[in-house]
Amino acid sequence: MIHERLTRVLSAILLVPGVLHFLAPKPFDEIVPDEVPGDKRMWTYASGVAEVGLGAAVLIPRTRRTAAGLAAALFIAVFPANVNMIRLWVDKSALMKSIAWARLPLQIPLIVLALLVRRGAPNRTVEAAPVD
Repeated sequence: MIHERLTRVLSAILLVPGVLHFLAPKPFDEIVPDEVPGDKRMWTYASGVAEVGLGAAVLIPRTRRTAAGLAAALFIAVFPANVNMIRLWVDKSALMKSIAWARLPLQIPLIVLALLVRRGAPNRTVEAAPVD
């Protein structure tokens, strides 16, 4: 019961911002570090696709284990954008700077949540055919 609830929470945490990457991409473009090669909008859309895809895949028992593991990796991969936000928001209000700083330690519970969902997911073991 608790695992299903954690799965739905993880899915929402991925789906909502994933959809926002397409509905309002500009704020996401702005935090892509300049050091990352390529077009910022491409990275915004790519991360949105990843979040929406993983958010949907964790809801499916057959793909949950893999999707949750990939979600943990995604939360690690976007960490540089969160660090970049701090760098970019140095002249913002105290509230905005606090939000930017709060995103860094928030990655830890997100990673833990994804790993908990992965651990509780059904094992997809493939049975080998008998050898004669």
